[in-house]
Amino acid sequence: MDTVVHKIGRRKTSVARIYLKKGKGNFTVNTKDWKDYFPTSAHQFKINQPFNVCDNVNKFDMTVNVYGGGMTGQVEAIRLAISRALCEVDEKNRELLKPLGLLTRDPRMVERKKFGQKKARKKFQFSKR
Repeated sequence: MDTVVHKIGRRKTSVARIYLKKGKGNFTVNTKDWKDYFPTSAHQFKINQPFNVCDNVNKFDMTVNVYGGGMTGQVEAIRLAISRALCEVDEKNRELLKPLGLLTRDPRMVERKKFGQKKARKKFQFSKR
C-alpha cells in the first residue's frame, strides 16, 4: 500500500479528515504533534485504540484535520476515521474492530432548542397566579 487512504469520522459536531499512509508512526493533528494537541492520557489511549487492537502501532504515518465540537468529540471522530482507514488497508481488521464498536458512528446529537422554552426540554417558570 503506497497510496494515501483518506477517510472521514464524525462525532456530535466534530469532523475529522484523516490521511493514512505507510510509515514510522508520525502523527500530526492540525499541523501540531498529536501528543501536544491531546495532552491527556485518556484521549491518547482512545486515539491509539484501533492500532493496538490491530497490532499496527507505529506502522503508519497520519495527518489529521479536525474541527468542531470539544476535545472528546474530536478524539472519538479521529478514532472512527482511523478505524475506517484500517479496514480499507486490510479487510481482516474489520472483524477485530467491529465487536468493540469502533466502526459504529455515534448518532447522538444535541437536541435543538424550541421556541417558547428555555432549552430543548426545559420550560420557563410557570406562575399560576
